Amino acid sequence: MNITQNYSSYTPENHTVWAILFERQYQNLQGKAIPEFFEGLEKVGFNPNRIPDFAEVNQRLKPLTGFEVVPAPGIVDDIVFFQLIADRKFPATVWIRNMDQLDYLEEPDMFHDVFGHVPLLTIPVYCQFLAELSQLALKYTNRPDIIDLLTRIYWYTIEFGLFTVNNEARIYGAGILSSVGESNLAVSDESIKYAFDVEHILNTSYIKETFQSQYFFISDFRELLNSLPALDKALSTLKEKTEILAAI
Repeated sequence: MNITQNYSSYTPENHTVWAILFERQYQNLQGKAIPEFFEGLEKVGFNPNRIPDFAEVNQRLKPLTGFEVVPAPGIVDDIVFFQLIADRKFPATVWIRNMDQLDYLEEPDMFHDVFGHVPLLTIPVYCQFLAELSQLALKYTNRPDIIDLLTRIYWYTIEFGLFTVNNEARIYGAGILSSVGESNLAVSDESIKYAFDVEHILNTSYIKETFQSQYFFISDFRELLNSLPALDKALSTLKEKTEILAAI
């Protein structure tokens, strides 16, 4: 991807939109997000006064976990995405929504990609899971059906995952962290929550158009990392079965 973040091209309205979204969601996430999210915001130097400059962010981020933020035009192809993540490069959209789109957006913008994802990229075990999940995906570049299953794991963890802290739900998924409505729903008694389980997630489709109908929770990020061998085995078994059926 030959995309750059031309920081000087952001308008006063762009910075105002960032400020409104940042301040609103920062307050809304108090008591809802995991403490590591707020710690991550400080580590990467985010504040409501201006849109983050990726070059400045990477100076803080890369020494912590080896990850860096790279500009992207928008949603990237799954294989390209997993290749970038395996190389510890997180693709983030460079455009930000308009003032009249504060509450609804059809596709992820900078606020989602940067505010939601980047603070968690300061956590070593989280980043190890993310990188190893992506390395696993690269084994199946010729199997879109398996890539789709791996996307389900990514969706219900990195995008819409929950923690349990003292028997209360806390948010770590970026899709929830960047959404006022979903962050309120996800931690409430109105949402359906299941303990993290690889097989359950592999058999659960996800929703893009509206809030999720269910969430999966963990108690420690190492739980994600430790699940990878079982995930690898499940996908290998599926691959073998489908190849046998195809040969019959």
